[in-house]
Amino acid sequence: MALGPVMLDVEGLALSPADRSLLREPAVGGVVLFSRNYATPAQMADLVAEIRAIRSPPLLVAVDHEGGRVQRFREGFSAVPPMRHIGRLYDEDSSAGVQMAELCAWLIGAELRALDIDLCFAPCVDLDWGVSEIIGNRSFHASPEAVDVLAGAFCRGLRDAGMAAVAKHFPGHGAVVADSHESLPIDRRTYGQLLDDMRPYEKLVNRRQLAAVMLAHIVYESLDKTPAGFSEYWINNQLRGQIGFDGAVFCDDLSMKATANYGSMPQRARAALAAGCDMVLICNDRPAAVAAVRALDDYSNPLSLVRLARLHGARGELRETLLVSERWQQASAKLAQWLDRPQLELNA
Repeated sequence: MALGPVMLDVEGLALSPADRSLLREPAVGGVVLFSRNYATPAQMADLVAEIRAIRSPPLLVAVDHEGGRVQRFREGFSAVPPMRHIGRLYDEDSSAGVQMAELCAWLIGAELRALDIDLCFAPCVDLDWGVSEIIGNRSFHASPEAVDVLAGAFCRGLRDAGMAAVAKHFPGHGAVVADSHESLPIDRRTYGQLLDDMRPYEKLVNRRQLAAVMLAHIVYESLDKTPAGFSEYWINNQLRGQIGFDGAVFCDDLSMKATANYGSMPQRARAALAAGCDMVLICNDRPAAVAAVRALDDYSNPLSLVRLARLHGARGELRETLLVSERWQQASAKLAQWLDRPQLELNA
């Protein structure tokens, strides 16, 4: 059974009968994991194995695991700092900043791949314009050049761990105050003013470092009146046409309040797919997810299937092997040494 266009969540630490039934639906293509799904590494490995056994080819398994406050699994995982701190290190010592970005990404990717998780939705390449609370210290830097360099290093680290990179939130989330989880942000900048936000994507795409991009739930009012995730202009004209991206496009969670005025969940899902998205996320709203999955029962896009198939992770080491490896131990020690520096204020 081919991968469907919907990625959704599951209820708890193991699959319930309702989860199993839903994951067998043709329109389902992946599962995104949350903190409620995690207790221990062994339990998570069992849950991922359960998910993989449902279908062939297996569903994609993903998690938001950027570091800082966006890290779903804590106990038993390396505590990766917010990317802003890597940006500060880059300002002090550019070589050290690049090395730390790559090291952190490798730790994230290797630890997730050891549990057979395909994707973490990272890196966040939004510029730090100093106004967005939801992005805030998730951003590497205010400079598009610095974000390009550090995000590129992050992508290399993920790839080295056997994981594809998913850049977000195109074309840029850092210049709006509103949180799209709670309301629909409006960005009134002109196209020329948005070019800095898009520059890291262009550089990463040109270097073939991105397998996927996630769209922002933001209206860029001077260019299109619909949110980017529903916008042919942003997906086909700009991301695919102007920038030349040929990988998978994710629509961010359609359960966010930013999308509430764009129809029922099936209508939102169809609008995002019609605009050019390959996969939509529907999280923390099981009735809405079920409605969308049933409405998309006969949906098929052969090109999307090819793009999504590329996102499965490469074979990773067993967790027990990884944690005793010299590379993991050296990387973990180097990260801990850096985080112990007294001048780095991690709670700022």
